[in-house]
Amino acid sequence: MSPFFSPSDSCKESQLNALNPQSWLQVERGKLSKFSSQSSSSSSIVSFIKVPEPPVLPFFKPVDYVEVLAQIHEELDSCPPEERSNLYLLQFQIFRGLGEAKLMRRSLRLAWQKASSIHEELVFGAWLKYEKQGEELIADLLATCRKCAEEFGPMDVSKLAVDITDCSQETVLMSRGHILRSVSFKIGDEKIVCDRQKIAALSAPFHAMLNGSFMESLCEDVDLSQNNISASGMRAIREFSMTGSLIEVPPNLLLEILVFANKFCCERLKVACDRKLASLVSSRENALELMEYATQENSPILAASCLQVFLHELPDCLNDKQVVDIFINADKQQKSIMAGQASFSLYCLLSEVAMNLDPCSDRTASLLEQLIGSAETDHQRLLAFHQLGCVRLLRKEYEEAERLFKAALNLGHHYSVAGLARLGYIKGHKVWSYEKLCSVISSSNPLGWMYQERSLYCEGDKRWEDLDKATELDPTLTYPYMYRAASLMKKQNVKAALTEINRVLGFKLALECLELRFCFYLAIEDYKSAICDVQAILTLSPDYRMFEGRVAASQLHTLVHEHVGNWTTADCWLQLYDRWSSVDDIGSLSVIYQMLESDAAKGVLYFRQSLLLLRLNCPEAAMRSLQLARKHASSDHERLVYEGWILYDTGHCKEGSQKAEESIKIKRSFEAFFLKAYALAESCEDSSCFSTVISLLENALKCPSDRLRKGQALNNLGSVYVDCGQLDLAADCYINALKIRHTRAHQGLARVYFLRNDKAAAYEQMTKLIEKAKNNASAYEKRSEYCDREQTKADLEMVTKLDPLRVYPYRYRAAVLMDSQKEKEAIAELSRAIAFKADVHLLHLRAAFHEHVGDVTAVLRDCRAALSVHYPSSWWVRNPPL
Repeated sequence: MSPFFSPSDSCKESQLNALNPQSWLQVERGKLSKFSSQSSSSSSIVSFIKVPEPPVLPFFKPVDYVEVLAQIHEELDSCPPEERSNLYLLQFQIFRGLGEAKLMRRSLRLAWQKASSIHEELVFGAWLKYEKQGEELIADLLATCRKCAEEFGPMDVSKLAVDITDCSQETVLMSRGHILRSVSFKIGDEKIVCDRQKIAALSAPFHAMLNGSFMESLCEDVDLSQNNISASGMRAIREFSMTGSLIEVPPNLLLEILVFANKFCCERLKVACDRKLASLVSSRENALELMEYATQENSPILAASCLQVFLHELPDCLNDKQVVDIFINADKQQKSIMAGQASFSLYCLLSEVAMNLDPCSDRTASLLEQLIGSAETDHQRLLAFHQLGCVRLLRKEYEEAERLFKAALNLGHHYSVAGLARLGYIKGHKVWSYEKLCSVISSSNPLGWMYQERSLYCEGDKRWEDLDKATELDPTLTYPYMYRAASLMKKQNVKAALTEINRVLGFKLALECLELRFCFYLAIEDYKSAICDVQAILTLSPDYRMFEGRVAASQLHTLVHEHVGNWTTADCWLQLYDRWSSVDDIGSLSVIYQMLESDAAKGVLYFRQSLLLLRLNCPEAAMRSLQLARKHASSDHERLVYEGWILYDTGHCKEGSQKAEESIKIKRSFEAFFLKAYALAESCEDSSCFSTVISLLENALKCPSDRLRKGQALNNLGSVYVDCGQLDLAADCYINALKIRHTRAHQGLARVYFLRNDKAAAYEQMTKLIEKAKNNASAYEKRSEYCDREQTKADLEMVTKLDPLRVYPYRYRAAVLMDSQKEKEAIAELSRAIAFKADVHLLHLRAAFHEHVGDVTAVLRDCRAALSVHYPSSWWVRNPPL
């Protein structure tokens, strides 16, 4: 979610004043009095605890995304091939509105794979490349394994298929009995002798001129001096007429010939020129020059080649005014030459990049205007109108924003009501905004964002009721938690405020929520907790700025650090063991951040950091940490291991295993064997590899390592033994892991007891895990399998409370309701989760329930949507979340 789409209140002039942190956070310890004493310093801190209104997001958010996904899937089965990429792009926009990053990228990849033209390949390839910024290292690593990465550019656009109108010599009837064999073209003082029929074959105009009823058909000499062609150019044309190729013709001459060919309708010559020039485009500078010729002379191949250069350099090229001018000044014909049928896709990409760079810029607004002009369907138009409406709102161009939001709403985009309501409030029509939201809520299937938006236009209990309803309908919305927490803090109800903000941080590591909790800890002078949060923030986003972008998080870290005692290396390791074993992932991140500031071996610490970030569902930050681990590796064998994990985590299991083998040849190490075991387990589709995986993990355990990783290895070894049916060996592994405080091993041991038909012992193990683990939603979910029905229901309700994104509890409760013949309630339970979570299992189960009650239309809808949502997953997760 982009922080720049903020509400009007966050743009008030008073909030642009410079903030001096030292004025309210004294460097000397002990200067701040306790929050309860109401000192001026504490009051100053509390005054900065502000929760900006939720942004109006520039996303496509249909009221029933399942219906739209189903329609897309149905259309994909019957539409012409050239329409598929646009449908996948629409699918991408839906997943973007849902925040489903993996599904977004998959939709883009499908759009690229199903591209019906080279223009679509260019656009979607560039988009995938843009989405994968920072992953350039992967291609280099694959090259060392003698494997090519799936490249999204550059391509040989000179092979672009172009229809050529063939001009036969028989197209004009001969009217003269005597036709001269040759013709001399006079250019200045020079004469270029050509084969008359070869030149005549270049185009219908030449054929008519040289063989028809024109005077030139009887002339030996024809003067072409006034046609902007040089003698050198004409000689090259003569050569082409005889050989059909342009060999060793310099670029300036090619441009001259291109203009000439266009003037005289010499299609084959023009295409040859077009292709030759396209093959010469190599830099932004010559692409800028040649794009002008391409659009003027209707040369699609050259235009595509120039476009490829611009797209390959995203986002940097959008900081070049000359490049931007080409895109924002293009008319309909020029866009067609430049991007063919992919104009909307092109401007979708450019607009997104521009919004990420600066949503308030003229550049962004102009590109979105072009997006509107390129739209061909209602879905495309409503998205373009809404996005430009968001930008106009940010730019305080309220009348234009209102027009755009109304246009999007009229096309069926209910979410644009949020923009209209904000504008109504800005104009002083708060009641109108409230009633507008009431109308939407009553006329459609209510969603969380509707109640969240309506809460902005009421006060007191009504606001709280709407925010509670928003959380009930969509627990992923962070604003309700933040508002409630901040309100409680201002009432000095510290415990309740922290409980509220911890609710969302328990399942969603949102930077804005960490920042708010950091402020709470400052207010109560809990500096150890405050520094934990700011260090977690800096791990996730090193350049993050707090207090609405006015203060660097690193500056606040420096100030707070003065209030916290320094830990020795030994202290840090002890703290890391404690937090790791209590499944305190944010706390563990903080400790590792502190250790990285010392002279400790950084490679292994960055690697530990990547493990935590994966468990916290922050894959991009995890990849960044892995790359830093590689950079700071202390030896070649260690570097090879990190390279292997980078390849493994990006889906290249065999290449990851190859890196592990190279590392083992240099030195046998825990991590190398562990990596190879993981890679083998991932790539093996059946149980035939279990014995090898066991051997690799046993070899890993024989190598030196710390308890953190040995506990993980023992836990995974136990899992393999369970899958092999060797329960005694599995139990030994789990017990040994628990001896070195690998808390997650309780879950494996519980599974062993359950398979031994000792349900009570399994329940006891999971209870121990719940008691020890700070993040224990997974533990409650697993314990629910080992208890009676009533306790199962209680545990699963706790799971939903702790982590509403876990889908199993909804499925279980729905199944229980279905068993009790409460079909409507069962379907409603699934629909509750589907509203905010695109999950294939939920959709499949709801389809089955619809089938049971005979609703065939709903069955087809859910099955089609499920096919859009489905993506494969591996059976052995590298670092299972808990």
